[in-house]
Amino acid sequence: MTAPDKKSRTTFNKLQKRLRREVGGAIADYRMIEDGDRVMVCLSGGKDSYTLLDILLNLQKTAPVRFELMAVNLDQKQPGFPEHILPEYLQALGVPYHIIEKDTYSVVKRVIPEGKTTCGLCSRLRRGTLYGFAEQHGMTKIALGHHRDDILETFFLNIFYAGKLKAMPPKLLSDDRKNIVIRPLAYCREKDIDRFAEYKDFPIIPCNLCGSQENLQRQAMKEMLQNWDRQFPGRLETIFTSLQNVAPSQLADASLFDFANLENLHMSSMPEMACDAGLDVLAQ
Repeated sequence: MTAPDKKSRTTFNKLQKRLRREVGGAIADYRMIEDGDRVMVCLSGGKDSYTLLDILLNLQKTAPVRFELMAVNLDQKQPGFPEHILPEYLQALGVPYHIIEKDTYSVVKRVIPEGKTTCGLCSRLRRGTLYGFAEQHGMTKIALGHHRDDILETFFLNIFYAGKLKAMPPKLLSDDRKNIVIRPLAYCREKDIDRFAEYKDFPIIPCNLCGSQENLQRQAMKEMLQNWDRQFPGRLETIFTSLQNVAPSQLADASLFDFANLENLHMSSMPEMACDAGLDVLAQ
């Protein structure tokens, strides 16, 4: 092995250890995977889901709890979708997998006017299909490949366009309360995942086979965050930490904090405060 190869390998090992550590930390912090879980890993053919599967397979060998993994891909019948890539890749790994074939592409094209983004409807149809499969096959957790940058982009999208302080939680109970969704890559940076996928040479399947434009609002958020990361190193880490350190009394949502009854709380504390003041005088 030449010197450059050794250096490259060392760099890769550090990156791999960091990603595994971050995934392990997120799983532990939110109790994402427990003993006996059957985890359905949603595999799209993109860098994020390949990375997710790779790291979970490694953790499966070393984790103190036992859990099963099944890779599941939804073939939505987009024209030109390379149907052979994922089965060949998963067979080579020896990973249990299932390909769901459902023509949501035709539904989306029929409903969404030409030139409009199809991502919203497409994702809802995809989510419903995957949730149904998980329930039918007794999967206890559904693992998605969203990373830290996805969470922050969603946070700012909701602030700027929906007027909400809301992001993607690392762990979620579905609206029908039948499925638990986990995001083990929640602590991982997209640029680290990009580098990891390049090192591993995953057989990436492009996500734009349907011909839809990428969500322009999300792309704007991505560019904003990338600019901040270049200009102000550490800013994104601080923003993500703020999502884990919420102070409802310092915001303005009356459903989270009882602002209306602050006067009552204030008056109820007055006798105690008076006693404390008396003790201070006696102490003098």
